[in-house]
Amino acid sequence: IRHYEAAAMSGHNFARHNLGCREYNTGKYDLALQHWMISAKVGFQRSLNGIKEMFVKGHATKAQYAEALRGFGDAAEEMKSYQREEAKRVGV
Repeated sequence: IRHYEAAAMSGHNFARHNLGCREYNTGKYDLALQHWMISAKVGFQRSLNGIKEMFVKGHATKAQYAEALRGFGDAAEEMKSYQREEAKRVGV
């Protein structure tokens, strides 16, 4: 766990997501939401899916899910570039 925490603090989104999974599985939904919110806002799809699942099950609010969606969308927008769009168009 300490290694995941260190990696998450260093910006490793997969480690942050896994910490959220651990908290979720032990019933610590508030902590899971915090971890997943951070990684969803930098574009980590699995965390966004986890927050959606929490919302559906009543462990997250509509406002929290909407915040995650906005953050995820902002991250996706920031990652767009002409070169990436061109590569998609030509099939690279």
